[in-house]
Amino acid sequence: MSNIKLFQDRKIRSVWDETEQQWYFSVVDVVAALTDSVNPTDYLKKMRKRDASLAAYLGTNCPQVEMTGSTGKKRKVLAANTEQILRIIQSIPSPKAEPFRLW
Repeated sequence: MSNIKLFQDRKIRSVWDETEQQWYFSVVDVVAALTDSVNPTDYLKKMRKRDASLAAYLGTNCPQVEMTGSTGKKRKVLAANTEQILRIIQSIPSPKAEPFRLW
């Protein structure tokens, strides 16, 4: 089941995984919400280059999950469950990180 969640008026795409009984969130959407970057995909790439352990973590732990994009088409995007998202936001210097963690 695909869903849109709002964090401070920013859309975060999410999908409920019935098998694992947990939510997966679009990593790019979370990065966009926390950084207000005009190009969150590029921001994420730069984060991965700066932090080798984060890059390894994303590659090993974060699956590609099918989600509906802004165009209405379904595409596989880098996604993370709640625990993985908390690890990722630790790497983002943002005053929104703590409110997001509590969200």
